[in-house]
This record gives sequence, C-alpha cells and structure tokens, in this order.
Amino acid sequence: MRGETSVLRYVFRSVALLALFAGAGCGTVTDMTDRWVGNSYQRYQAQQAPQGLDVPPNINERPNSLPQPAQAAQAPAPASMSRPAYGQVAATPAAPGQPPAAAAPMAPAPTQNASAPPAVPRGMVDPNSETYLIGPGDNLDIFVWRSPDLSAKVPVRPDGKISIPLVEDVIAVGKTPSVLARELEEKLKAYVKEPIVTVIVSNFVGPFSQQVRVIGEAAQPRAIPYRANMTILDVMIEVGGLTRFAAGDRAVVVRNFNGQQQTFKAHLDGLIRDGDVTDNIAMRPGDIVIIPQRYF
Repeated sequence: MRGETSVLRYVFRSVALLALFAGAGCGTVTDMTDRWVGNSYQRYQAQQAPQGLDVPPNINERPNSLPQPAQAAQAPAPASMSRPAYGQVAATPAAPGQPPAAAAPMAPAPTQNASAPPAVPRGMVDPNSETYLIGPGDNLDIFVWRSPDLSAKVPVRPDGKISIPLVEDVIAVGKTPSVLARELEEKLKAYVKEPIVTVIVSNFVGPFSQQVRVIGEAAQPRAIPYRANMTILDVMIEVGGLTRFAAGDRAVVVRNFNGQQQTFKAHLDGLIRDGDVTDNIAMRPGDIVIIPQRYF
C-alpha cells in the first residue's frame, strides 16, 4: 500500500514539474523561435535587395517614387508606301541624315497628229497667218542708221528680189519686214560695224498667197490685198458689188488651208440686197470668191 502511494506521488510530482517547466519556458521558447525566424527573413530580404538601394524593413517607410525600369526605345514606324499619282515619278528613299527628295513630275508623252500641217521653213512665215508678208510690187523704204548712203527706197521686183547699195539680189517676197531687216544687217556687217536696218513697207500688194481674188460677175473683178479681220462684205465693197447678171446666192468661196481645199457657199444676194449679215463670211489670206452668172 505504501509502495503504491509512493509511486503515485512520484508520478504526480513529475507531472507537476513538467507542467511548471512547460509553463515557465513557453514564452522563452516562443521568443527564441521568433528571433530566429525573424533574423532569417531579414537576412533573406537583404540578399534579395539590389545593390545601392536601401530598402527599409517597414513598408510604410519606403519612398513613394521608386525608380522605374528603363523602357526599350521604340523603333520608328516605317513610312507608308503610297502609290505615286499619275504624271509623277516615285521619290527614291533618302540617305540617312538627308531630307527626302521631292517627286519630280514626269514629262508628258509627245502627241503625234497625223493631220498636222508641214513645218514652215526657218525665216519664213506661214502664208495662212494674218502676219503681213512682202510681195511683188510692194515699195520698201530701207533705212540704215548712220549710213544715209546705204538707205534707199526700192520696189520689190516681179521675181521677188530687191537690191540696195553694196547688197544685191536679196529675196524679199514671203518675208516679214523684220525678217528682211535682220537679213540685210547680216549682209552689211562686211562693210558697216554693227549696222541697224529698218524696213518700212508702202504701196501694199502682198504675195499671191495673201491676196483675196474675186472673179466672175463682180463689178470690178481683181485681187485685193488681205487685211486683218476682212469679211466678204469688205471684199464686195472693194470690187464695187455685183453685176445685174450675177447669181449671188450661188457664189462660193474656195479656200486652200494647210494643203486642203475647202468650199463654202456665199449668199451674196441676201447679204447685199436683203442686208442679211448672217451671210457675212470671214475671209482668209488666199481665198478665191467665184460669182457665177444667172441662167436667165
């Protein structure tokens, strides 16, 4: 009985000591564990933090603005390739550091016209133009500046040539006064230093290609020098009108333009007797007016 009581008492004491030891050392063990775990975590943060960056242990004490990671430089977007407009050549890419060159306009393709009139020789004038051309029978006043001995008044011969002192047989027909003056200056350079020549036309007749000819039942059929803006009414005034046997409404105008012959009807009776100005045809150099006779 006593032995059992001793064993129980020993066990009770052992349990009481263990309980006291556990109660007394619980806080100590807990503190040691926290310190050990906390120190390990702080060492881990110190190892993971970048060099030169002081990271405080308290998150509330960290600065508001942290350095942002550098952004990669964006490559410039390629320029949009647009189709060049019609009539332009696409601009070539410019070298680095140089401004792009502007697109150069493309020259239009030359057009060919099969019906184009033949080219007029150099120094001559188109006979179909309204520019006055010298013709046989014209009188020319040729003035040479500071050379009165070379100045002269000469007619244009039937062969179309003229002659002045020191210069013989110069073709004048079919040329303008200015063209003839420049040609005389070139020929006089052999005798006069820097000659200046002026050609003045008087007694206008003009070449045949610039005359308006009236034939048939006109009061005075003849050739008339063409004048600018001349009409068929002006021609009828020059020839004195129609005869009493003229069939004015059957008159025609024959025109040779760029090598092609054209015919127009001219109602002269309506124009002269009735005053219908809608029949007033504009004339051109070289026109021929044909006025037929009445049948009865």
